[in-house]
Amino acid sequence: MVKIREEHYIHSDGEINLDDWLINIQARSGFSDIDPLRRACEMSRNAITGAQREGSQWAVGVDSFQMGLEMCEILIGLNLDIDSLVAAAIYRSVREEYISLDTVRDEFGESVAVLVVGVTEMAAIGQFLNPKRKAALGKKKAQLENIRKMLISMVDDVRVALIKIAERTSAIRAVKNSPQERQVRVAREIMDVYAPLAHRLGIGHIKWELEDLSFRYLQPEAYKKIAKLLAEKRIEREKYIEDVLDGIRLELKKNHIEADISGRVKHIYSIWRKMRRKNLDFYQIYDVRALRILVPDVASCYTVLGLVHALWRHIPKEFDDYIATPKENGYRSLHTAVIGPKGRILEVQIRTQEMHDEAELGVCAHWRYKETPHSKVERSYEDKITWLRQVLEWNEDVGELQIDDLAEQFQVDSANERIYVFTPEGHVVDMAVGATPVDFAYHIHTEVGHRCRGAKVNGHIVPLNHVLATGQQVEILTRKETEPRRDWLNANSGYLHTARARTKVQHWFKQQARGKNIIDGKALVAVEFKRLSFKNIDLDKLAEKVNLRSPEDLFAAVGAGDLKISQVINVLNNHLKISEVGNKTTLDRVSKQKIKSGLEPGVTIDGVGNLMTQIAKCCKPVPGEPIVGYVTLGRGVTVHSSECGHLEQLSKQGRDRFVEVSWGDD
Repeated sequence: MVKIREEHYIHSDGEINLDDWLINIQARSGFSDIDPLRRACEMSRNAITGAQREGSQWAVGVDSFQMGLEMCEILIGLNLDIDSLVAAAIYRSVREEYISLDTVRDEFGESVAVLVVGVTEMAAIGQFLNPKRKAALGKKKAQLENIRKMLISMVDDVRVALIKIAERTSAIRAVKNSPQERQVRVAREIMDVYAPLAHRLGIGHIKWELEDLSFRYLQPEAYKKIAKLLAEKRIEREKYIEDVLDGIRLELKKNHIEADISGRVKHIYSIWRKMRRKNLDFYQIYDVRALRILVPDVASCYTVLGLVHALWRHIPKEFDDYIATPKENGYRSLHTAVIGPKGRILEVQIRTQEMHDEAELGVCAHWRYKETPHSKVERSYEDKITWLRQVLEWNEDVGELQIDDLAEQFQVDSANERIYVFTPEGHVVDMAVGATPVDFAYHIHTEVGHRCRGAKVNGHIVPLNHVLATGQQVEILTRKETEPRRDWLNANSGYLHTARARTKVQHWFKQQARGKNIIDGKALVAVEFKRLSFKNIDLDKLAEKVNLRSPEDLFAAVGAGDLKISQVINVLNNHLKISEVGNKTTLDRVSKQKIKSGLEPGVTIDGVGNLMTQIAKCCKPVPGEPIVGYVTLGRGVTVHSSECGHLEQLSKQGRDRFVEVSWGDD
């Protein structure tokens, strides 16, 4: 527990001086009443005294209490309210089942209890990202529901996400002496979800720490190598930076500009990522040496930029104006690279103090929950969590949330680079770098994407795999038919870049195949039931046993291969009562209305006398579906679905060859 130990709140006997810690917290936060936090800390500490449980992931019972204090330290730095700190202090004890949720609700109110529940639900994503964890039959749906609850909690109250980030930050700090397997598991979860989430919420200093600590366990050799190179050059780099600082301070003083200037070291993970992305050696990374200049206002930012470029020659194509065009998480700053003293490349960041607070604290920079229930959340807060609402809308569009798609959504959307394109009406749409007109179409609306057949960029026809760029105007050309092209899903074709668009296309084709899957699945089930002499099966109950809504869903799952026929038989065997009645196996509890649904071979069809009949291969109608008969030459009557696409063509050969048919009772 790094922060607590640095503040010397732990006595020589290992006991934490809670009174001193609370006095410090109150001084830093300005809270008028610290008593709820005191009671939460004391409850957590008392609950685990003498109640250490076997199998806990923490070696010592008091760690749940210490982690609560560590989380509070992090949240104080994010300007959160007293309810958030109370929830953080008590959360680990509730999760470890030392304290019940009802006790929390009675002692601290509904607001704190809701926060604790929300953070608990967010833990579900860790279960999904564990590669060794496979959902048992029927459990996947429940786990997906937990993910949905997590997202809804994050949208409803951003404090839930911030508390969870604080908890994961404490966790990655605490695994230093844990087994390697646990280190890697925690690091993987943080790198996949919580570091990108911290980035999305604009909490820069936590994002950097999470990335560096996770990188340390995921790529230990690369981490040690870069850390060693940074350490070897530290003294030289610090001397060089100090000389540069003296020079720029003198220049700013001449121009009567007040500024806070500091040197900074690029984070280890950022160095490694840039080395890998640009195929560079460590010594070719120019922004290992960097300056940060904080000025009073925006006008001063551009004035200082001019002075820096006048003092040192700037490097072409290494200038970014994130003030005029902020990043998607709200980050604003001027970035430039110059050839500084001794011919060494130097990165310079210029921004206001307000912009710096936003870069470090993100959604928490200018907003704190008030103690009144009617306080309004600033617009900046809404902007920063808009992407979470988009994830929920995406889920509603496709009706199913896949964990791989969710992870990709976190990762792709957390990239620093975005492009900004215009609709024909002049609206600005921000998208991931590499997006195509098809991605743009699906971003506008699912139906626009399905009907997309061409695109114009700046008034000129372009291929659908054209890569869009910032500033372009995009117009989608559509047709009446709603039908995406299957080759869009070919990764090599380059039509789709975003996970959202790809999932919508996949979902469309999955829905089209459902009818065929039902037919194929029904046939497979029929053959197996006949082989095992299963009759009069209650299909509604069987579907319920495999956690599906209806027999049609069961047949579709079997036909698509999502549910094995052996699993169906196992479920039947586990819920059957064997009785010797004509050597037939019957369900113990069969509903009054038996479902026969055409599973028996040799079905009869009324209306055709003794004529030979056959089911049309083009549409394969199923029992109960409206049908029509067509008299063929030499092959009897072919039975088609009333909605078969071939009927119009057959009618041209003579409508008098159509006969009325219906499904028989047997």
